[in-house]
Amino acid sequence: MTIFDKCYKFTRAEEVQEQGMYPYFTPIQEVNGNKVLVNGKEMIMVGSNNYLGLLDHPKVMQAAKDAVDRYGVATCGSRFLNGTLDIHVELEEKLAKFMKTEAALTFSTGFQTNQGIISTIVSRGDAVITDRMDHASIIDACRLSYGEIYKYKHNNMEDLERILSSLDDNVSKMIVVDGVFSMEGDLTDLPGVVKLAKKYKAQLMVDDAHGVGVMGENGRGTAEHFGVEKDVDLVMGTFSKAFASLGGFVVGDKKVISYIKHNARALIFSASSTPASVATVLATLDILEKEPERRKRLWEITAKMRKGFQAMGYDTGPTETPVIPIIIGDDERAFMMWKMLMEFGIFTNPVVYPAVPHGQALIRTSYSASHSNEDLDTVLASFEKCGKIFGVLK
Repeated sequence: MTIFDKCYKFTRAEEVQEQGMYPYFTPIQEVNGNKVLVNGKEMIMVGSNNYLGLLDHPKVMQAAKDAVDRYGVATCGSRFLNGTLDIHVELEEKLAKFMKTEAALTFSTGFQTNQGIISTIVSRGDAVITDRMDHASIIDACRLSYGEIYKYKHNNMEDLERILSSLDDNVSKMIVVDGVFSMEGDLTDLPGVVKLAKKYKAQLMVDDAHGVGVMGENGRGTAEHFGVEKDVDLVMGTFSKAFASLGGFVVGDKKVISYIKHNARALIFSASSTPASVATVLATLDILEKEPERRKRLWEITAKMRKGFQAMGYDTGPTETPVIPIIIGDDERAFMMWKMLMEFGIFTNPVVYPAVPHGQALIRTSYSASHSNEDLDTVLASFEKCGKIFGVLK
């Protein structure tokens, strides 16, 4: 026995590749707005998190180019030492102002952001309570925290209260929830969570990776959407969705952010975000604030697509957001539909266990403010054809 035996016994990926059904690591050769080139074929992208359609905005692209000209392509160091540029500081100040909090801190990726926050704040003897459908980065961060981990049934406030009421009053505790659940597109019952956090004196952190820029009247996320911003202690967000860049951030009280800043191993021992990534976020943040019509258009598209899929007879689950899952159930059928959609020129994402429960395989679609009505109609027509071919639709 060697530690690599498991690697040589893992054949599932090769088997699926041989069947021509492998849906992962698909090389995209070119990107033109919501159109991508794959194997020389143009496709409509409905698998991206480019919610506001800013990835190829002229102002955003120019900001990235200008940053490279001024700072180079990388910092070659961590934020703790030589890797803090003046634009890192500028971005954090603007994020704090935008989110109406005292302070902000940026990380190189969203995954690192959750890892840095949770593993730093939650210590041995503390309790961290999560929704069972929380993102993998939250799960892994909790494992690194040395705290006691408790999981409640998805969006079930009775189960959350059961856990909270079972904990000793002297135990420090933090609830961590996704604002928008990334596969199903549903929202956490944030008012319910807030109520219980107050009742049991727990701190509350919201991972709003898919919420900031999209949810709320001003795009400040799920807490703004529900009117509970003052009741949330920490909000985490990413730059790889609405901000069309790479990285993550956390906002909250100044003292808490300072503690994370000086203790988070994920920050201290990682190279900082590249100049182009930071400049891109600064540009998109400006557009987000000045062009609210982008969010309006995104919600018009979301309503159109959800209504279109449901009218055909598709099960779109509990989604309330621009993430619209098409629940297929069977893994193999989901992969077969994904492949046929690719043949029809539609780029989607098949999702199977463990990203979703067994028997709940789905095709994940997500939409951008820059999708045209013509493209959206093509997507709906393609799904209708596929659904009838594979017996998902009558």
